[in-house]
Amino acid sequence: MREGRSVASLSASYRELEGRHVVITGGASGIGLCMVESFLGQAAHVTVIDHDEHALRSCAERFGDGRATFRCADLSSIAVASTTIRDCAAVAPIDVLIANAANDTRHSWNGVTEESWRNVLAVNLDHQFFCAQAAAGDMVGRGRPGVIILMGSVAARRGRPAMIGYLTAKAAIDGMVRGLARELGQKRIRVAGLVPGAIETERQRRLWRTPASEQYLLTEQAMPVLLDGWDIAAMTLFLASDGARGCTGQIYVVDAGLS
Repeated sequence: MREGRSVASLSASYRELEGRHVVITGGASGIGLCMVESFLGQAAHVTVIDHDEHALRSCAERFGDGRATFRCADLSSIAVASTTIRDCAAVAPIDVLIANAANDTRHSWNGVTEESWRNVLAVNLDHQFFCAQAAAGDMVGRGRPGVIILMGSVAARRGRPAMIGYLTAKAAIDGMVRGLARELGQKRIRVAGLVPGAIETERQRRLWRTPASEQYLLTEQAMPVLLDGWDIAAMTLFLASDGARGCTGQIYVVDAGLS
């Protein structure tokens, strides 16, 4: 994140989140890491799931005060995704699931193979549904209300070259959100979609961000601001809170007007 931006940038306080069990996939880096720190700042208990052992260890060293739990898992496997969420629920009932894990690996349309296609959908689409299925199953089984937040992408709304698999997976999240919200609403489980815009993360800076690309964003967006993970974390806090009790089956876009 840019210097000067931190969890302290989030001024809102949601006292009802204290003690709630929040499960965040892909939580050891990037946007997910901002979410983890933000929910810990609200005194929630957070379970961080990530496949990157090094990043997970770093996260554990940073937040290893007992309020967070860390699990290393490759959620591209449906069996692993389902089992991991059920294991989280066995430790403590899940109040909030944020299915944030993603991979925007680039492939030109004519370079996509069956293997690469399946891999991209497994990470960006399959994991979101089967984690949501397992979390909702726990919520329904215990008769508890809950919140499920699924992650889309502004790229699926605008179209981007060399990302056809990623765009396809993220576009499908809209339908998943609306379908699950209808099925789970009578059980008082809210399902919301969150679409980040062009978010600055360490990975984006390392691989793709340039001064020219930043200037392009500033001219394309309705607002000339560079967004970061804290902007997305702020929305997840609200959607998880009781203040969003009427928010379900909808897609919330945080992109400074890019789309």
